[in-house]
Amino acid sequence: MHPLAYILCLSLLLLTSAKKASDEAKPDWAKKNIGDYTDADLERLLDQWDEDEEPIPADELPDGHPDKPQPQLDLSKLDMSNPEEVMKATKTGKTVMMFVRITNFKTKEETEEVTSLWQTGLYNNHVQAERFLIEDDRVMFMFRDGKYAWEAKDFLVEQERCEEVQLEQQTYKGKHAVEKDEPKKKEKKDKKKKKGKATVEKVEL
Repeated sequence: MHPLAYILCLSLLLLTSAKKASDEAKPDWAKKNIGDYTDADLERLLDQWDEDEEPIPADELPDGHPDKPQPQLDLSKLDMSNPEEVMKATKTGKTVMMFVRITNFKTKEETEEVTSLWQTGLYNNHVQAERFLIEDDRVMFMFRDGKYAWEAKDFLVEQERCEEVQLEQQTYKGKHAVEKDEPKKKEKKDKKKKKGKATVEKVEL
């Protein structure tokens, strides 16, 4: 036999033996046809994949993951007279939740529609946020990287249907909601002035 053919046959024999030994080493559930797997078999398979999978390096973990190292904070570079800038820096890489209420509430479905448009607007501004309806007229936005929450706040308070934004125990009124309150305040002031004037006139008589 030609030496090259002999080496090729020997290699095939070794590979076949190794595969056979590997199949024999498998547990009984792993020898089944994939179509015959039960839920328990699938769970075992998933666990085995997790064991074989190489762990993701800590610095490559997604934002908000508890094992991801936090960036070093240099307080000397922060304007301590600007609370928002300080909060934004301290929340970088951390999960932050924001609560937003809409004005002129009509239905739960409309709240979903309006806040979905806001979420799209945030995405278009490169701000990633998850949205959850927590009340019929109120939603929660969750940011995996908290530094973007303040950028989102500035965007949301400009929206016509935004009544208020709550972020890190601070409440920010929507700009259009404030404008709607102003006429009511002015009307109350005018009533007080008229009442005061009438009283003065009565005293003079």
